[in-house]
Amino acid sequence: MIESSWSGLGTTIASLMFLWTMVHQYLPYQFDQNMAKYAQKLLGYIYPYIEIKIHEYTGDRVKRSDAYATIKTYLSANSGKRAKKLKAEIGKDSSNLVVSMDEHEQVTDEYCGATVWWSANMKKARSQSISFYPGEDEHNYYQLTFHRHHRELIMDHYLAYVMEEGKAVAVRNRQRKLYTNNPSQNWYGYKKSVWSHDIFNHPATFNTLAMDHDKKQEIIDDLVAFSKGRDYYRKIGKAWKRGYLLHGPPGTGKSTMIAAMANYLDYDVYDLELTAVKNNTELRKLLIEATNKSIIVIEDIDCSLDLSGKRKKEEKQQDDEEEEKNLPGKPDKEESSSKVTLSGLLNFIDGLWSSCGGERLIVFTTNYVEKLDPALIRKGRMDKHIELSYCSFQGFEVLAKNYLDLDSHPLFETIRQMMEETNITPADVAEHLMHKSTNGERNATTCLEDLIQSLHKLKEEMKSKEAAAQLEVKSKATALQPKENGSIEITVVENGDTSKEES
Repeated sequence: MIESSWSGLGTTIASLMFLWTMVHQYLPYQFDQNMAKYAQKLLGYIYPYIEIKIHEYTGDRVKRSDAYATIKTYLSANSGKRAKKLKAEIGKDSSNLVVSMDEHEQVTDEYCGATVWWSANMKKARSQSISFYPGEDEHNYYQLTFHRHHRELIMDHYLAYVMEEGKAVAVRNRQRKLYTNNPSQNWYGYKKSVWSHDIFNHPATFNTLAMDHDKKQEIIDDLVAFSKGRDYYRKIGKAWKRGYLLHGPPGTGKSTMIAAMANYLDYDVYDLELTAVKNNTELRKLLIEATNKSIIVIEDIDCSLDLSGKRKKEEKQQDDEEEEKNLPGKPDKEESSSKVTLSGLLNFIDGLWSSCGGERLIVFTTNYVEKLDPALIRKGRMDKHIELSYCSFQGFEVLAKNYLDLDSHPLFETIRQMMEETNITPADVAEHLMHKSTNGERNATTCLEDLIQSLHKLKEEMKSKEAAAQLEVKSKATALQPKENGSIEITVVENGDTSKEES
């Protein structure tokens, strides 16, 4: 009797499933949609849970949803501990494997006493046509389920917490990049790209930077205050950015300083080549496409464009260009010549467009700060001026530790005294301390002796230049002698020859 009852029940269920399949296949799509709508409404009266779906592709389906990617990153830390079905893939901005839960897997999460359920799902499209876009045939989405009693907590607080934590995890796991701007002809088309990049692996840190300890600590404190100052900048009504001007002779470590700043803050670096930017509009486009948590660098700003001296009026500049075009035999200017103006660069730094994005450092480097327009480097644009000068003894101690693993040596005192009398760049010091071979023949003492010899040579060159300058002054000495008729007789002595002129 029991066996026949189970058999009849099985037959009934099979029949219902067959009928449902036939109805689902042959009835119009609109009828299917209406049935699902009313079934969902009926279920809402007895089902106490709320569901939220976050799809991988939305809108035109060409770009992956930022919300989906952020939630995936957030769940990767949780799913690795709790989920049973996992999948691993190389992250978009990381060389490490990112583990996340596989399709049709579910994990739980706790927030302020409320329990929520995250599930990864994939839905096959009904259409059998061939698609050229990702996500057209397979609809991946995350589903968040929670009790209706926790609606306010989840909607107002938990979702914001998930997005913030997901972005923080992505920053910690990402591989930092070094960007450079592409020519504008590469900005359009299927593979459009304003910036091209490579992995940023520069090893420089503040620990290896040859600089006085106090000055180094001052820069570190300033960077920390900036990175934690989002609310402060909003309070005082300023865009969350800061300008740094690095100036000093060649070889004093300006590029190394930028790398140390990027490594300390874990920021990307955008190396902006101004000569490849056609006009101010393209310059703004580059700024908009740069990400947050980045350092925008313009090296040798005095050589990039003619930004020094007085600002020319636009009318005068246009007249000059017209005259040049009309000159016979005058070659046409290259189409790639930059028309970025000082005004456009100033707007790029602290104008209205500078607020498009946040947590950015803008760094200029120059060997000749006196050549720059004062409007470009004033405080508020270049907020902090850092002079990277010749190597001090404290800087030498850092380099000796880096290159030779020396904390002290009998020759240190001699080097200290000579560095007070000569000017030598950190790059020159590092070159003398670097081992030229790997067989150990060149030891630390030999390196220090070579450095002392170089310092002696620099000292002699400085004395020779000073003597030559004094001799030149003496050779051009002038004597002014007033005469009775009111004129002045000028006696010029140059290279031993005497000449007199009446003025």
